[in-house]
Order: sequence, then C-alpha cells, then structure tokens
Amino acid sequence: MAYQFDFLSVLDYTDVLLKGIAVTAQLTLTGGVLGVAVAVAGAWAKTQGPAWLRTVVSAYVELIRNTPFLIQLFFIFFGLPSLGVHLPEMLAASLAMVINLGAYGTEIVRAGLAATPRGQFEAGASLAMSPFQVFRHVVLRPALQKIWPALSSQIVIVMLGSAVCSQIAAQDLTYAANFIQGRNFRAFEVYLVSTLIYLLLALVLRQLLRGIGRQLFARGVR
Repeated sequence: MAYQFDFLSVLDYTDVLLKGIAVTAQLTLTGGVLGVAVAVAGAWAKTQGPAWLRTVVSAYVELIRNTPFLIQLFFIFFGLPSLGVHLPEMLAASLAMVINLGAYGTEIVRAGLAATPRGQFEAGASLAMSPFQVFRHVVLRPALQKIWPALSSQIVIVMLGSAVCSQIAAQDLTYAANFIQGRNFRAFEVYLVSTLIYLLLALVLRQLLRGIGRQLFARGVR
C-alpha cells in the first residue's frame, strides 16, 4: 500500500514549531553576538597579546576546533556538575555555542588582521595612539570587512549546529520536531518540514548578516 502523506498532522503542532524556532533564534543571537566578541578578543590576543596569552588562546582554539561540538556541549552540561557547576539547558547550550564560534571565529578574524597592511599600524602609532586604540580604530574595521563573508558563514554553521542542543533538552527546533514525531509518528513529514525551516532560517540569517555588513562597512559586503 502506498504511503499516505499527512502534513496537516504536523501543522496541528504549529505552536510547538514556533516555540522551537524562537529558541533556535535566541540561541543563534546569543551565540553569534558573544561568539564574535570572543573571536575579536582572541584574534587580538593571538596577534598583539603577550606570549603567555597567545599560548593560552592558541590552546583554546586548537582544543575546540579539534573536538566535536556535541562533546563540548555534553562536557558543559553533564561534566561540569561533577565539579559543582550546574547550568540550565539554555545557558549550557548558549555557552557551548559561544565557545565554539569564538574558537573558529578567532582564526577567521586573525586572518583578516594578518592581511592588514603594516602601514596602517604605523599610521596609527604616528598619531600617538596606544596599541589598543590602533587595533580598535584603525585595524579592526577593515579587517572585519575583509572576513565578514567568512565570519557570516561560520555564524550560519553554528546556527545549524544548534540542532544538537536538543540532546540536553534545550527546546529548539530539533527538540520540537522530535516531540511532534513522538506524538504523530509521521517522521517523513515532520523532518521534511523541519529541514525546510532550517533551510529558510539559514537563508534569512545569511541575508540579515549581509545587511548588517552593509551597515557596518561603507562599501558593503559582497
């Protein structure tokens, strides 16, 4: 007997899907904003920080980039309680996303800083700026403009990776999909709809980040 599609059974849980989308958006916003901040700080540490700080940041970057995100999430949520640190699901998921994006973003931003002409550093120094002022006012903006497309792509990847946060009961879109499938047993329809929603979220987020880039940089970002 041919399989009978029933997408209406998924739409019956529209409120659950919308809540899942909202949680995914919240995780992405927190992870994106704080993760980029960590990336900028990490890139500064690796390019201009003292030797001991460069070593610490390099170890952090290598540790995160060479371990699975799911393991990092489990360590924060299940491992830290052994040391007496108990975090709610959303806080643990947000922290894991910030740490993950921060590590990958550090190398992306560092590449932009490395591509900055040395003359810009010297020009800032000639104006009696401190090294931090040169970094903030002279170097960072053009460096971010160079790497914004790559950094935007990494933010989208982190948003998609947030799907594993359902493993610690963070009620994101994947959690919602699993919940619905457990109620109506329409796995094909549920996961097709959730796939399309993730695709739409990724496209919208990419366009949003592109628009933010145009606002941040006078020439826009292509």
